[in-house]
Amino acid sequence: MADALILARALADPQSLALDTDWVGLITTARAEQLLGTLAYRLDGLPLPEEVALLLADARMSAENGRRAALWEAEMARRALARLGCPVVLLKGTAFVAAGLSAGRGRSIGDLDILVPRASLDAVEAALIEAGWEWVKPDPYDEDYYRRWMHELPPLIHRDRDRMIDVHHTVLPLTARITPDAASLIAEALPLGNGLSVLSPQDMLVHAAAHLFADGDLAGGLRNLWDVHCLIDEHGTDGLAVRARHHGLTREVGRALRLSGLLFGTPVPDDRQRWSDALYLRRLLARDDWGRPIRPLTRLAFYIRSHWLRMPPAMLARHLWAKWRRGGVSR
Repeated sequence: MADALILARALADPQSLALDTDWVGLITTARAEQLLGTLAYRLDGLPLPEEVALLLADARMSAENGRRAALWEAEMARRALARLGCPVVLLKGTAFVAAGLSAGRGRSIGDLDILVPRASLDAVEAALIEAGWEWVKPDPYDEDYYRRWMHELPPLIHRDRDRMIDVHHTVLPLTARITPDAASLIAEALPLGNGLSVLSPQDMLVHAAAHLFADGDLAGGLRNLWDVHCLIDEHGTDGLAVRARHHGLTREVGRALRLSGLLFGTPVPDDRQRWSDALYLRRLLARDDWGRPIRPLTRLAFYIRSHWLRMPPAMLARHLWAKWRRGGVSR
């Protein structure tokens, strides 16, 4: 059965695509993995079938609109928080485009993610609500769960612009087995000159690896692994091992580098494959050429793993029971 390897190969080596490529499969897979804009920029300037070229031109225009919207939302948050005087660090896709990094080229950007000191959370929350953001999750259980155990406030959405913001005080749940040094992430962040900052290149890589392999179920993982490839391609890996060790994420960063090397040909310092890497590749590529999820048992296994990583067994059992009673078990 076809999987998302067709997309990984197209991103890694656009010149390898032939005119008889399965364009429907490639584009459908890219759209499902939120990588259509990235693919459109990677293929820009190559000889393509006319209808494919037109579709990818639209994707580039949509990605550019998304880039402007993300930067505007970051500016709105900056204005709302400016009077507090606390550090505000952009994360993920918005950070990539704000810093002009290649990882932001064509990248799909959803919510605005920011990192602030935990001591500033109450003031940040109040300032955002005053500026028009509102709570998304009114459920008392979710509210308590986020505030006691998660690495972020409950998500907020702006009542006029319909854009969400996730306010982080660290990058992994407080219940996780790994506890990155959030204060160090903020201290080492690079200012953009407008009151906002982004993580250092090394910490961006560490954060990407943490998000991939120490928290979630690898949904959307191919996009995040492409971020890893771009960051390494642009900044290399000097100092990365030190930062990964400092944050307790050496294993996760190592896996991110190896898998990026396997899928995208990223030059990495240690490319000796581990037996378990094949399982992660199987999950990352679990999508057919119609964009549909495949390998349900693999996906289920990684879903269970994601919850196991987030909290101890007794707490996990209580949480899943509480969520089941409310009609969902996601978080």
